[in-house]
Amino acid sequence: MTSTVPPAGRPAAGLPPITMVGPDFPFPYDDYLGHAAGLGQIPATAHGTEVAVIGGGLSGIVTAYELMKMGLKPVVYEADQIGGRLRTVGFDGCDPGLRAEMGAMRFPPSSTSLQHYIDLVGLETRPFPNPLSPATPSTVVDLKGESHYARTLDDLPQVYRDVADAWQRCLDEGAEFGAMNEALRTRDIPRIREIWARLVERLDDQTFYGFLAGSEAFRSFKHREIFGQVGFGTGGWDTDFPNSILEILRVVYTEADDHHRGIVGGSQQLPLRLWERAPGKLVHWAQGTSLASLHEGGAPRGAVTRLHRTAGGGITVTEASGAIRTYPAAVFTGQSWLLLSKIACDETLFPMDHWTAMERTHYMESSKLFVPVDRPFWLDKDPVTGRDRMSMTLTDRMTRGTYLLDDGPDKPAVICLSYTWCDDSLKWLPLSPAERMEVMLASLGEIYPDVDIRRHIIGSPVTVSWENEPWFMGAFKANLPGHYRYQRRLFTQFMQDGLPTDRRGVFLAGDDISWTAGWAEGAVQTALNAVWGVMHHFGGTTDPSNPGPGDRFDELAPVELPED
Repeated sequence: MTSTVPPAGRPAAGLPPITMVGPDFPFPYDDYLGHAAGLGQIPATAHGTEVAVIGGGLSGIVTAYELMKMGLKPVVYEADQIGGRLRTVGFDGCDPGLRAEMGAMRFPPSSTSLQHYIDLVGLETRPFPNPLSPATPSTVVDLKGESHYARTLDDLPQVYRDVADAWQRCLDEGAEFGAMNEALRTRDIPRIREIWARLVERLDDQTFYGFLAGSEAFRSFKHREIFGQVGFGTGGWDTDFPNSILEILRVVYTEADDHHRGIVGGSQQLPLRLWERAPGKLVHWAQGTSLASLHEGGAPRGAVTRLHRTAGGGITVTEASGAIRTYPAAVFTGQSWLLLSKIACDETLFPMDHWTAMERTHYMESSKLFVPVDRPFWLDKDPVTGRDRMSMTLTDRMTRGTYLLDDGPDKPAVICLSYTWCDDSLKWLPLSPAERMEVMLASLGEIYPDVDIRRHIIGSPVTVSWENEPWFMGAFKANLPGHYRYQRRLFTQFMQDGLPTDRRGVFLAGDDISWTAGWAEGAVQTALNAVWGVMHHFGGTTDPSNPGPGDRFDELAPVELPED
């Protein structure tokens, strides 16, 4: 979500850049990945053993890639296509270089573990044109029928700066922002844990809106309304108002909503390149081995329809084709709701309190619609005002957020006519792509009456509503108040020594298992947790010089709230 309000709290001079190693489990995943000793090793007797990896999104592919490097044989199951919500599509009949990001499209520099893999496969990034970012020529904020044109926050009316100041005060006074941001930046673990323990206990039952409304800084409803519609970082946050304030604090503490970059050529290239990549250093397998080469025909197996336990601790997987295979371990990386509906599961796969946590998981809806255009006509200057003909647009109209994406002044370009969440997304759900486009063009026509967007469109629109995608059922997890305990159960599930023997061997991963759902970094971090869990399950160990997340779990474990 992107906004006119700048991110809270700039780092003090001389402090290192921050990472998305958040307050709940401050393990240094980036250092772990970059260590020369690697992520660990398994006994030679386990080399070549098959492990099921269910889900071919980023978390599943990272899991499979790292297990392969250890000498295991990951068998990846994917119901749709490699990439998950890293989904990049083209436009029929248009230049193949025109791409639309239907899922993840912008990534903060604080996603350092994600960046490890972006660099590994040789992808390039560039600044993403969020509102008022240096990469954005201009921004229009249109609220209640009144539009304001701006290149920086200072170009907007004073009320927007007042809202920005109110948000900063709210964080400083109610969430110890400065102290936590500095502790995370310097990786001061005792300090992080001390601050976060207080906040979790005090704020777990608080909504985002309640946090704002309870602050003297936001005593004005007008300021809360503008903040909800315009927000900070990437846009209006009113769709997040019912969610736990802890979810929002994790974002702002780690600057996850700041300085975003997009992947040149599309984000789906990342899992696709990892799938094809032959690691330079791997155990057991011959040089040149890749995930693709370990799978017949170079493609993952199909959709999983059933998971159950069999004698001897086996995890038996049935796929849509009817094929049945049994594994000594499995990693599930899809959205957890699939285990409640699309996939028939034995209750014995997980303890009952874990099933409860999955059932309580709250997913947010999200929709986008893109159109290809002949050129970035928005850069044309209005002869009267000298302004750009059209701008990145934030509005309270149906479109909410409109993004302008180009590769140069003389090349075809792409407009994301609308990017919405929750109730705003559900408004689009019954409409076809063509109907959606007509409503969006009408809304934008009210803001830009002298701009004929339709005249520049050169192909059919492409759209997605993630809540209507059968293998997703939503865009990303967002905890409601009181859900901290549920999230803790899911995140810590990779630590299985304390579980009954008949509940071990299936590991959960994916961004919804992480503390930072909706961010690819969370998908990577939970994949690394699952890799450690599988390694440990097979009797493997990490190098003493590079302990993994499970080795340091007791030191770093998330705050545990009482349940009585």
